[in-house]
Amino acid sequence: MKKVSFTEMRKGTKEDYLFLDQREKDYASKTASRILKFLSSLTETLEGYKITRLEHSLQAATRALKAGESEEMIVATLLHDIGDELAPMNHSEYAASVLKPYVSEKTHWIVEKHGEFQAYYYAHHLGGNRNKRDKYKDHKYYDACVNFCENYDQCSFDPDYKSYPIEKFEPMVRNIFARKPYSF
Repeated sequence: MKKVSFTEMRKGTKEDYLFLDQREKDYASKTASRILKFLSSLTETLEGYKITRLEHSLQAATRALKAGESEEMIVATLLHDIGDELAPMNHSEYAASVLKPYVSEKTHWIVEKHGEFQAYYYAHHLGGNRNKRDKYKDHKYYDACVNFCENYDQCSFDPDYKSYPIEKFEPMVRNIFARKPYSF
């Protein structure tokens, strides 16, 4: 396999960087497949929950689909907790970073902030501030994030809920990650 000529980036040639640019584009075109593979692997759960992370994601996305949300929001709902595995202390920001190039500012903000908004349901039981989300009360996407948490996230831990399989969402994930990246 062809390799670049340099061992330090500053010594790279135009040919090196054109080659790498094409390799990066090829790699980026397979992002949806890697995400679906990773999501499918979330079959274990943090001790104590009744369902796996995968099932939580499927339940939330199923609810969004049944509610008539846009394809973008359904995919964002499916992926909103993918950071739990690798970034448990900032899982929302992790998921939002993965989605950012492919979703609107609104969808990105909802995913990025949902962790803080979710504190509404449990923080007071742990001595925390359940109204942490109130600092965003005047933000244009505040109500949308409240809605996301209430209708898709907090209610999707039910072992008896019949969610759609991941295959139902695969074409949507592929569509979103095939988009030309947003810049906002």
